[in-house]
Amino acid sequence: MKSVFKMSLLAAAVALTAVGCQEDAKEETAKVEAPVVVQETVSFASEDDKAAYAIGASLAQYLKANLEQQAELGLALSNDLVLQGVQDAFAGNTKLSDEEAQMALQALDQRVAAIAQQKAQEKSQAAVKAGEDFRAQFAKTEGVTTTDSGLMYQVEKMGDGPKPSAEDTVVVHYKGTLTDGTQFDSSYDRNQPATFPLNRVIPGWTEGVQLMPVGSKFKFVIPPELAYGAQDTPAIPANSTLVFDVELLEVKGQDAAK
Repeated sequence: MKSVFKMSLLAAAVALTAVGCQEDAKEETAKVEAPVVVQETVSFASEDDKAAYAIGASLAQYLKANLEQQAELGLALSNDLVLQGVQDAFAGNTKLSDEEAQMALQALDQRVAAIAQQKAQEKSQAAVKAGEDFRAQFAKTEGVTTTDSGLMYQVEKMGDGPKPSAEDTVVVHYKGTLTDGTQFDSSYDRNQPATFPLNRVIPGWTEGVQLMPVGSKFKFVIPPELAYGAQDTPAIPANSTLVFDVELLEVKGQDAAK
């Protein structure tokens, strides 16, 4: 049967694997622990035979990893039926028409998207609650100040240098964590201070660093509306409260920013 339908996530994964997604498959399957198996030495009649076998093995690894990802979302896709579909397609005897297969794959995409959206909402709600609890507790800490915008800060060391304006370029060392202590960024780990115009970063930084004389070290607790808001990333869930340890090393001024 000649396929004419638009490939969905799963179908595209199959096609991409056949033309060179071996490395991705290795990365995914490496996450799954398995008993150590002694590989039997096999010789192939030709390089074509060896390549054909490699394509099949790579395809199977990639399919296995994708099915495991679907299982993590709560979808029960049968390994046996996936294999049956592959065999039937090679035999030219598929049990679904192009249109039926297209509809099934589109329905799968929609289900995956709905589940992912639901999980993202739950994750966001958890981040909101964790942030509110953390800020309420941090507010009770000695020396903590809360500004009108909701930015919270604690002076760990007060310097005696000039304070920057929003238009200045600053040089800082910093460490950023979530409220549970998970670190998502650190200039200390890179052994390289960060340099940037102060009006080009999240609002909590723009406001907070202007409170710091050069030589100071502050701890900032930044609510989501002054951070990344509803933006969701692998490292920072949507609506996260962020904690930063910031050390202001230098103010370069407007000329440097330009």
